[in-house]
Amino acid sequence: MKRSVTVPTTIICIVLGVLIALAGSQGSEIYNGMALFAVCASVSYILHWIIFIPSYIYQTEHYFDLTGSISYLSAIALAFYLNPSMDPRDFLIGLLIVIWAVRLGSFLFLRVKQDGKDNRFTVMKTQFHWYIMTWTMGGLWVFLTMAAGLAAITSDVTIPLGIMAYLGLALWIVGFTIEVIADKQKRVFKKQQNKEKEFITTGLWAWSRHPNYFGEITLWAGLTLIALPVLSGWQLVTLISPVFVYVLLTRISGIPMLENRAIKKWGSDPEYVDYLERTPSLIMKKPKN
Repeated sequence: MKRSVTVPTTIICIVLGVLIALAGSQGSEIYNGMALFAVCASVSYILHWIIFIPSYIYQTEHYFDLTGSISYLSAIALAFYLNPSMDPRDFLIGLLIVIWAVRLGSFLFLRVKQDGKDNRFTVMKTQFHWYIMTWTMGGLWVFLTMAAGLAAITSDVTIPLGIMAYLGLALWIVGFTIEVIADKQKRVFKKQQNKEKEFITTGLWAWSRHPNYFGEITLWAGLTLIALPVLSGWQLVTLISPVFVYVLLTRISGIPMLENRAIKKWGSDPEYVDYLERTPSLIMKKPKN
């Protein structure tokens, strides 16, 4: 990728993060004269930039996804440690983010270790500007994804858990369950696959071409519902969290990248073409008999 594209993109990722950090800092607890929300928001960027250095030197992508998970855990741990007034909502949001980050981070790390490589990084890891842009986007991804939850945890407002929180929790559980099952089904399929069949069309993958992404979007929407009651004013900007996850997975790096790659591999396969025609890209729908 050309430097004329990667450098401006890197700058945009930083500026966008700063603007949302400033907005989400309204109503935040204060630590040493600084908004706790902004302090925690910086963690994801800092960690990604630190791990980028050895990753570029040794030309490896093995620690990219793991760094993302560690960033989530570090930001939440810092918020818990520095926040002088934690309440049940804060603990619930923090617990859900920790569970998700540990599960997904370990899953992705073990996957890339077992596979030996992640094809997304084959070319980009050899180009400094492209690779640093990717790691900076990783920092932005972590921050924006949990922005609403982080704003709620660091908020100086306390409201008892209500119906919206319980609805959000139920939605999170549904999304998390779907994501875990879909990932498990695909890993089992890949281990058992043969040369005649390389794409999965069974289990949840018969209901959606990307059920794991459906689960991901659903769980973050649920977490945002839990956070919403304590957000106000400029903090509402952090509601971009589930929107960002949706746009990222359906318009930028998720579905478009995977489907373009799949079409190149199996676009002439009648069975794959039939799978595309009868199976929704994201929204899960019971397949016809």
